[in-house]
Parts: sequence; C-alpha cells; structure tokens
Amino acid sequence: MATVELEAGTIEYTDAGEGPVLVLLHGLMMDASLWDGAVAELSRDHRCVAPTLPLGAHRRAMRPGADLSLEGVARLVAEFVDRLGLREVTLVGSDTGGALVQLVLRDGAAWAARAVLVSCEAFDNLPARLTGRTLVLSGRLPPWLFGLFMQQMRLRAVRRLPIAFGWLTARGDATAARWTEPVRTRRDVRRDTVALLRAVAAGNPLPAAAEALRGFGGPALVVWASGDRVMPPEHGRRLAELLPRGRLVEVDGTRTLVPLDRPDRFAAIVREFVGEAARGG
Repeated sequence: MATVELEAGTIEYTDAGEGPVLVLLHGLMMDASLWDGAVAELSRDHRCVAPTLPLGAHRRAMRPGADLSLEGVARLVAEFVDRLGLREVTLVGSDTGGALVQLVLRDGAAWAARAVLVSCEAFDNLPARLTGRTLVLSGRLPPWLFGLFMQQMRLRAVRRLPIAFGWLTARGDATAARWTEPVRTRRDVRRDTVALLRAVAAGNPLPAAAEALRGFGGPALVVWASGDRVMPPEHGRRLAELLPRGRLVEVDGTRTLVPLDRPDRFAAIVREFVGEAARGG
C-alpha cells in the first residue's frame, strides 16, 4: 500500500495499471479491498486508484480533531486527488462511497470528468435502512463500549445478520471479517469511527447533494443491485434521472456491494462506460 499525508492524517491507497484514471471510493466499515476483484480486471487498461478512507476499517488513525463528517471526508477525497495530481478522473463510489461522490460533485470538483454511483446512500436513506441505522445507533456508545459491541463481528453468524453485512454481500464474508479487525483492535480507530457515526447521526447532507447533481455535465452511470434491500432501487432510478447525462444499469445476482459480489460484471460495465464516454458517447 502506498501512503499520502493529508491534512487529516495519513491515507493508504492502492494504485494499479495505466490508462484512464478511476478513483474508487468504498463505504462505511470497509476499505479499499472492496475493489480488489474489479481492479484485477480493470487495471489491464485503466489506472485504478483506491484510497482507504477513515470510514471505520482504516488502519491508520486520523489526527485528533480531524473533521470526520461525510462532508469532511469528501473534502479529504478532493485533497487526495489533488495531491496525486490526478485529472480527467472517473469518480466511482459504492455504498457510502457513492454518497461521498455526490458530495464531491456538489462542491464542483473540476477534475471529475465522469461519475459512477453504485448502490449507495442517497436522498433520505442516510443512515441506510436497518443496516446503517444499527451501526449509527451503536456510535452513540462510548468508544470503549462501541469496541465491545464490535467484538461480536468476530462471529460469522453475527456478520451475516441484516444489521451487519448480511444484506450487503452474498459472497464477501471473509473480506467483511477483515474489515472489522481495525475497529475491534485499535482504540484510535474506534475513536475515529465513533466520531464519524455521530456526525452521520447529526444531519443528512444528501438531499441537497442529490439536487446539485443536475449541474454535473459529465457522463454519469448509476449501477444498482436489482432487489437491493439496503439501498432502494427506486433511488437508483431517481439518481439517473437527476444526472443530465445519466443512465442506469441494474445488476442481478448481487446484494448492495456489486463490486464484491460480481466483480467481473461490474468491471465490464465500467469499462464499457468509460470507453463510450471517451468516444463521446
């Protein structure tokens, strides 16, 4: 993993391949490994840059006092892209990463040429249904008690519950188990995570961010798990309609985390989208 020093702290990231640049943003209680399967395919002809953001599965804690609201993390994404000197980026976000994409676009990132939203929080769905609400509710606990609560994630039976990862992924339990390790074992990561969850509970910036999508002129793709039980499929349709150059692709045989459950299918969709956009389609 490469690292970069930002105002909030040290961010780890993977950087693979050459070609059109994809910046890939994961969701709450996840890290950059969400994209491993898709990157293995896409990096043959794209540069795939995937940061591990301070969203609960990071292994390098942020500096005390860092702004860990979703809007603060969106600004961190913009700083990350700027520090790496990336331009003409396709900005891709899954789960809460898609919420971050909306916030970054709202703030007018000139480097974002294209956007891909993948089964993500939008509109009033923050925190996201039972899964997200349970996690955000746990953030009200003191950090030490939150850590005790998260120890239950060592058990596969608990991880597979709808309040954990059960509705998010059908095939990614081993990956999800690794995602919970930092918050179970690191006091400073628990501190960051509780700060983030409390900020999410304090207010929802996504309705206004969704409206701002009307002003994004670049090609946009919305990829949604058909029958998603965490991110309502009608939200995917609404997002595609809001984006002036947006279109929707629904994917069968997956839960919310399409890049984890169906990485090859996801990679094929993104490759086709970027290729069409480059040709002016």
